[in-house]
Order: sequence, then structure tokens, then C-alpha cells
Amino acid sequence: MGVLHKMIMRDLVKTLSAVLSVLVVIIVSRKFIRVLEQVIEGQISTDTLLVIFGLKMLIACVTFLPAATFMAILMVLGRLYRDHEMAAIASAGGGMRTIYGAIFLVLFPLSVAASYLSLDLAPWAENQIELRTHHDKESADIRGLVAGKFSEYSHGDLVFYVEHITPDKQLAHIFVQQRQHDSVAIINAQSGYLAHLDGGQYIVLKQGERVLGKPGDLRYTIETFDEYAVRIDTKVTPLVSAKQATPFESLWQASDRASVAEIQRRLAVPLGILLLGFIAVPLAELSPRGGVYGNMLIGFIIYFSYGNLLSVSQSWVLKQTLPAWLGLLSVNGLLCLVGLLLLGKFYGWRWLKQSLFEKFGRRA
Repeated sequence: MGVLHKMIMRDLVKTLSAVLSVLVVIIVSRKFIRVLEQVIEGQISTDTLLVIFGLKMLIACVTFLPAATFMAILMVLGRLYRDHEMAAIASAGGGMRTIYGAIFLVLFPLSVAASYLSLDLAPWAENQIELRTHHDKESADIRGLVAGKFSEYSHGDLVFYVEHITPDKQLAHIFVQQRQHDSVAIINAQSGYLAHLDGGQYIVLKQGERVLGKPGDLRYTIETFDEYAVRIDTKVTPLVSAKQATPFESLWQASDRASVAEIQRRLAVPLGILLLGFIAVPLAELSPRGGVYGNMLIGFIIYFSYGNLLSVSQSWVLKQTLPAWLGLLSVNGLLCLVGLLLLGKFYGWRWLKQSLFEKFGRRA
């Protein structure tokens, strides 16, 4: 490994880290606002918020790794063209093979790591998000207890009002309305606390009074108590896992079209890193006078077209418009063809034709 390889690899790793960090922060920040709304509504706990934020950052890193790699290569090579270092490399005998060697010394191990991240780690993160979100939504009633506000629980059968909540989660001056079949109980207590007892979640009330009776009936039962527990029913909803959270082994064993399309989506990450890197090297030379960002617009067009074609091919696989084997090969084959055309334009078609003729003519 020469000095030139090390220089390009070092610049590529630094630029890739910076670009990926910016993309992840922008995308995750938008999703974080939506999760924050669920926290405010009490559907997700604050403890789960940070866990979901970290898992979404991991998923975003995997999703945008091909785009960040593509942009980083364009920026690094564009900077070399701007500073006329490419001319110096060419005069020293370094050609396209040298540049490709340095680039793919980074891309090959990166694509191997991306295969593991896309096939196994990202689905695990999706599954963890679904499990934690589902658990928090089932226990959302308990977290909705707010001081100075009437709150409904257990499908409207319980109405709570707490005047004050201490930092250690102790409740003070509590009012409870509890429906029991055709009767209504009114409870006032001096203090209380939340507790997980046998049978579910309870609010334990201390030093209070309970009035039980039917509305419109003059006969009421009045009781005083030192301690009284009111059970809060949690929501029981089925957990439906999306294909994005399904392990790769389960998808591989399944034969339905949705599983095949999901496998293609995951394989597109490591393949996209290699193919976009293959395209980026000749693409960086298209506009050398445009500076570092002179050919970024063309790069954006190629990347977004590639991403949209992948989505279209997956939908066609789901609708059985395309065979399963053709769904992934068609888009990536088209991207590979674009790379070959860019290489042809880089070298010049006449020079390529002459080189191929000389090479194969001698063998003949």
C-alpha cells in the first residue's frame, strides 16, 4: 500500500464520517420530533425515548451509508481535481487503476460490514423499537397521571385527579371516581403511590374515604380506610411485526413476495456501496472546473434515480409484475451499465476501441 493509497483512504474515511453524521442527524431529528409528540401524549415513556433515538440513529446509518459513501467519494476526488493533484498523480504514472485501488480498499470492508448491519442488526433494531413502543402504548394509561389534571383510565371507568406529585412519585390529595357495573364510587385520599402488585398495576391510596352508591338512589355506603388499592387495566393489543423487523433467516425460509422484496431491499445496501463507488470515480472527472461540488448535482440525480428505481422494482416484485430474480438484478445491472458508460467517456471511445482492437487483434 503506497503513500497515495493511504492519503486517499484517509481523506475518504474522514469525509465519509462527516457526511454520514450530517445525514443521520438531519433525518433522525425529523423522526425524533414525531417520537417526542408521542412522549408528550403519554404513549411512550421518557426512558424509552432515548433508546428509540439511539436505535433510529443505527437504522439511519445503515440506510444512508450508500448515499454518504457516494457523496464522500465525489467530494474527495473533486477536491483532488480542483487542487490539480490528479494531474500530478497521472504524471507520476498513477491512473484510474490506482484510484480504484485506494477507493475499494475502503469500500470492500465497508460493504462487508454493511451486509451484517443491513441483514441482521438493522432488523433487530426495528424489532426492539416495535417491542418497546408496543409495551409503552399498553401502559400509556399509567404514565398519563399528571398533577392538577383530570385523567381517564381503564376505558373511562376510572377518573383520577391528583393535586400534587412529589419528585419520588408520591401522590398527594387524590380524587377518584370509579364505576362498578351500575354503581359509582367516589374516593378521596390524602396520599398514594403507584405499585405493581399481583394481578396488574394499582394505585394504592392512603388515609381516605370511599362513598359507593347508584346514581339517583339515596342509599350510599360510606367507608373510611387506611389503605385502599385501585386496579388500572392496561391495554392489551396484538403485536404485529413489520417485514423490516423480521430476522433474515425467517425471510429466507419464507416464500411470499413480501419477504423476497424485503431481502432485496436489505441487499441493496452493500451492493449500492460497491456500485455507487464504481460510478463515482469516473463521475468525479466530468466537471473538473466546477470545484469540489461541481458534479454533485449529477451525483444526486443518479442516486435518487437509483433509489426510486429500487422502490419501483420492489413494488413490481410484490405485484408479480417482475420475477423475483430480476427485481434486484435489473436496477443494479442498469447502474453497472451507467458506470461502464462513464468509464468509456472518461477514457474516450476511440482510445478504448483502439486498445481493445490491439489487445484482441494480437491474440488472434
